[in-house]
Amino acid sequence: MEERAAVPPGLPRTNPTISYWQDPPSSLAKYRTTQDLPTSVSVLIIGSGITGSSIAYNLLSQRSPPSTLLLEARTACSGATGRNGGHTKCASYRSFLDNMQSQGEHEAAKIVRYEYACMKAVHAFAKEHGIQCDSWEGDTVDIIYDEDQWKLAKHAIAEIQKVLGKDDPASLYHFWDAKEAETKFLAPGAIGAVSYQAGSLSPYKFVIGVLKLAVGRGLNIQTETPALAMTPSETGWTVKTPRGMINAEKVILATNGYTAHLYPALQGIIVPLRGHMTAQRPGKAMPQEGLAATYSFIYADGYEYMIPRPQGSTFAGDIMIGGGLTKAPDEGLFEFGTTDDTTKDPDIIDYLENSTQKYFGSNWGDDHPDGRVRQAWTGIMGYSADGFPFVGQVPDEKELYIAASFQGHGMVLCLLAAKALVQMMTSEDLNNVDKWFPKAFRATTERMEHTFQGRLHTNVPKDLELKTQE
Repeated sequence: MEERAAVPPGLPRTNPTISYWQDPPSSLAKYRTTQDLPTSVSVLIIGSGITGSSIAYNLLSQRSPPSTLLLEARTACSGATGRNGGHTKCASYRSFLDNMQSQGEHEAAKIVRYEYACMKAVHAFAKEHGIQCDSWEGDTVDIIYDEDQWKLAKHAIAEIQKVLGKDDPASLYHFWDAKEAETKFLAPGAIGAVSYQAGSLSPYKFVIGVLKLAVGRGLNIQTETPALAMTPSETGWTVKTPRGMINAEKVILATNGYTAHLYPALQGIIVPLRGHMTAQRPGKAMPQEGLAATYSFIYADGYEYMIPRPQGSTFAGDIMIGGGLTKAPDEGLFEFGTTDDTTKDPDIIDYLENSTQKYFGSNWGDDHPDGRVRQAWTGIMGYSADGFPFVGQVPDEKELYIAASFQGHGMVLCLLAAKALVQMMTSEDLNNVDKWFPKAFRATTERMEHTFQGRLHTNVPKDLELKTQE
């Protein structure tokens, strides 16, 4: 893993695989607010995913907004957000025991409530601003096939409910036995299942909607303009692009898995991981009205995540399923450090293509006459050694800020992380931010000294006897 973490991410590749969400592309895809690239600006944001777009929106919603420029190396929202599974799902119990050990009871509970609040905030924002992104809220279910994973779920959820209280919205879970998992969720062969609140949407349409709001408030967006390098200056930072130099008073890195390209001190601290997604036409025996929940399928050393496209959306009923990391050679080792989203691993894609029929069994039926897979693609996520995002001022740097490394979990982390970062940049009362924003997410010197060992919160901890702290 040390060798994979040391691979430089480079710039986003040209001609990436085409994401289901980005077809057809938005009118904003290649948008440039001005023909000429500005040479100076108060705030420069690099990256146009959910993080960068939300930061821009928050900055420009202030009473006296700064001049704000956003650079995107490729087309708008062409990175991880526009390539993910469209799942707004917390699954907080999966990391809660680890967080209790590393952060303590109070902060672990804060992370659970933060993820839940962020999930709800995404759908509320779409509704408030009329963003047509196929926003759907309902239940999700984790179908569990491994006895130790089942024990972990029961133990972790009991701890969450003990710490947060059983009536807290973020601690509401329901267990289902094997027979119920098969009859209610059409998933034979499971040990059991856990259901709780979640949602789905088109992440691309959501981010394009946020970008349009920000442009309406004065954002200058320049697509197909990669940031090649940056150096500190007397007035802030000088950023080099193929179209010229930009002098910025402040720079914000919303670059997720690519961050070390611009700030090499984060090499091996934020590590790219390539993820695979497929969009599949449902089998003929699947419910005509579509599945009533979103899903995850959890086994001993990994999981898949899946949403059905809601009624009223394009290709309603389509199954969006991703994962399969450990099915690649060397259990997916060479997907770490990889930023090549122009290609796909054939073993992972083959596994995902066959996974739907495997998980639903006879409930799947014959394939659609046009074939099972409508589209398959890849995207680049960003992971950290401790499993938390990096948000805040970059340690020991003036006017350089970061919001990155969202662990493939960005749809329930990024929107409020953007809000927190803008408050950190503009507010004198940082204690107010600390009341709701997890301290573990703050960018610190100590966190930059950790060694990356791989993706966390996937396997069952060796010790399931963790007790609630007194």
